[in-house]
Amino acid sequence: MAIWFKEELSLDDFTALGRNTLAEVLGMRFSEIGPDYLKLTMPVNDRTRQPYGLLHGGASAALAETAGSVASAMVIDLGKFSCVGLEINANHIRGVRDGIVTATCQPLHLGKQTHVWDIKIHDEQQRLVCISRLTVSILPRLS
Repeated sequence: MAIWFKEELSLDDFTALGRNTLAEVLGMRFSEIGPDYLKLTMPVNDRTRQPYGLLHGGASAALAETAGSVASAMVIDLGKFSCVGLEINANHIRGVRDGIVTATCQPLHLGKQTHVWDIKIHDEQQRLVCISRLTVSILPRLS
């Protein structure tokens, strides 16, 4: 069963939320939507590496938060509610020097006031790079 608010959802619906944001600066791209998951890619390059040449942990956290926050936005009625990140954690498992990493975001909890997302980031060889959990607060939209 699909978790999304809109019955007909395309990658264009997600892409619009990334324009003129950190996601665009870091080269993030929405790549796949399933009934209960969202995938987002990001290049490992000069914009996303730390001084030792590895994927920056902050870039991984930004990828995870983008995936979960945008997923929450697509679960709720944006005419009535907004969503903001409340807490994020990230365990960095493996270093990556180049290529593309992919975040797969799935819900652990979709409540009326909070959403909790499980985000796993893998490299191109499907090796686990980072495990993250994001809690999002659902707020009534003020007129």
